[in-house]
Amino acid sequence: MQTHLSSRHRDTVERIFSHPPNRNIEWREVESLLETIGSVSHEHSGKLKVTLGPETEVLPAPHGKDVDVQVVVDLRRMLKQAGFAPGRAAAIDQRTRDHGDGQWGEPS
Repeated sequence: MQTHLSSRHRDTVERIFSHPPNRNIEWREVESLLETIGSVSHEHSGKLKVTLGPETEVLPAPHGKDVDVQVVVDLRRMLKQAGFAPGRAAAIDQRTRDHGDGQWGEPS
């Protein structure tokens, strides 16, 4: 992606992709990152609806200030598909699909 990330956002991405998963990733940092690179809306339940690239995910707000391990796994998947994985390019989906015109493959 061409979106410019601040050093703070790059640091958050690095911590999301660290192995083993970093347990000190603050929710407010994740929110800030997602608002910069995607479309974010806050739901009444306190959850965060995030659209990043082709994917939309509803992320639960943590009980404390740090995100849960499952949220980290979901974030890794979303960020990787959108091309924000450190040192990697976006994975291009090579699968053929029905584009709604009744024909399989590329739209005509």
